[in-house]
Amino acid sequence: MLNFNLRYDLRRPDFCTATSAELYETAIAQCAWAENNGFSAVHLSEHHGSPDGYCPAPLVLASAIAARTEKLRLYIAALIAPLHEPVRLAEQIAVLDIISKGRVLPILSGGYREDEFKAIGKSLADRKGYMDSIGPFLNQAWRGETFEHEGRSITVTPKPHSQPRPPILMGGSSRAAARRAARHADYCIPTGPEIFELYREELKALGKPDPGPMPASATSVTFVAEDPDAYWQEIAPHLQHETNMYAATAAKAGMETFYKHCDDVDALQSSGTYRVCSPAELIDASRKAPKDTVLFHPLCGGIHPDQAWRSLRLFAAEVLPVLREEGIT
Repeated sequence: MLNFNLRYDLRRPDFCTATSAELYETAIAQCAWAENNGFSAVHLSEHHGSPDGYCPAPLVLASAIAARTEKLRLYIAALIAPLHEPVRLAEQIAVLDIISKGRVLPILSGGYREDEFKAIGKSLADRKGYMDSIGPFLNQAWRGETFEHEGRSITVTPKPHSQPRPPILMGGSSRAAARRAARHADYCIPTGPEIFELYREELKALGKPDPGPMPASATSVTFVAEDPDAYWQEIAPHLQHETNMYAATAAKAGMETFYKHCDDVDALQSSGTYRVCSPAELIDASRKAPKDTVLFHPLCGGIHPDQAWRSLRLFAAEVLPVLREEGIT
């Protein structure tokens, strides 16, 4: 079955005409709308100190979304774990798990931006020790029992709603991250299939079950418009802002990313990172790949809520009924 997901990071560049309050309000409302229109999950991201206001508190946002929804899964993708004190992290995820009745899926990542670590008095060098210990720590903490950690007695309450605990998912882009996930996580959600294969190899070496090949994931962000060319021109500055910001921060950190620097709309369209489809085009693409995940990022780069709603409502009116009738979703 075709899978529809939402994503939000709530960037607000200087040229954005909506306020931060309007963007956050819209994101929460769109998640409530999406639950009734065939969507299964929302992905929320975390970064700190970004000049465009990238959301630094996805757990808070997820809590607001959880209060407005009943079924939508809440991926924190990714949660930059070393920026969070472990006890507080365990408590906050536990409470979010209770509010959402077991719908939270935190993907723990080590992060890659030195400035984020410096802002809280840490360094990227602190990542390894933290990431090696956070999986076992959460596994212990969510039992609700008093235990010893670094010479301290700790009790994390209340216990999460999920039994025996919320899932511990780990992301990453290195062999070390793959090994760590195999040892301490329930699943690995890496940056690419080559890292997932390393994860599988490590699981086999540990005598754990092989999860099989890496599941397919969305390869582009989707928008729907009656006139795709006109909509491209409307939202291109926002998409260009996002891809260029990601490309710049990745380059600074010496990381590979599928986000490419784009100087104009032609380069943006040819990058393949984003697609604007007519209803007929999305229906045709869905028929050809009925098991794919279609990812919508309606407020990408500070797209105005009116423009974002126009795309989503067109999808609900002209695409979703056809896919439902044909049993694709």
